[in-house]
Amino acid sequence: MAGQSGMFVYGIVPADVEPTEDAVGVGDPPGEVTAVVHGELAALVSEVDLEQPVGRPVDLSAYQELLDGTAAVAPVVPVRFGTVVTGSDAVHDLLDAHRDRFRAALDELEGRTQYTMRGRFHESELMGVLLAEKPGAADLAEQVRGQPEAVSREQRIRLGEILSQAVELRREAETRELVDVLGPVAVTSTVRPPGHEMDAMHVSFLVDVDRADEFAAVAEEFADQRRELVRMRLLGPLAPYDFVDAHHLAG
Repeated sequence: MAGQSGMFVYGIVPADVEPTEDAVGVGDPPGEVTAVVHGELAALVSEVDLEQPVGRPVDLSAYQELLDGTAAVAPVVPVRFGTVVTGSDAVHDLLDAHRDRFRAALDELEGRTQYTMRGRFHESELMGVLLAEKPGAADLAEQVRGQPEAVSREQRIRLGEILSQAVELRREAETRELVDVLGPVAVTSTVRPPGHEMDAMHVSFLVDVDRADEFAAVAEEFADQRRELVRMRLLGPLAPYDFVDAHHLAG
């Protein structure tokens, strides 16, 4: 390392979990991923140059790939991206100070993984549905069609407000139905906020590994029923980012 170094911490795992030989860490060049073992626990870490900023897209990809790959074979408690400590002694202190909480979380995650369902409305199809459902909005749309923006400004603002509210209500309804359908084949779920105005849903599910195929089949059927209105993606298996965080466990 060219300058002062520290340790980038990826996640907490049981002590018998070791990174694979081809595991790639963050940094340029990528750091070697190792395990710092403390009693029944271990932390996956790699050395980083403290003078080199860590936060490039390639670093986030390396972080996620390591944790997702680990979660496929063992329970893992993710540590927030960008966490760097001074060295192995600090890692030992972290594991020792919060060993009971980390151990309990790992026990809870044993045999479970995260799947995330994301959906985005096809905008033109959704607008057609909403205008058909709301005669007032359809009337406003007809009034502004072909009119200069300066002349129809008030009508356009009102139409935008109506449609925005309608999209939000439709998003809430789609999300509720998704949770109702997939909830019975999952352990628990959490709804994430939309990242785009046309997002239809963004929900993460904690799933028992032995029900993963069943979960995926139900999710595929749900997506197929809505393909004309919503484009959906099922992401997973993933590390349980949306269900446990070492920073929260550490208080």
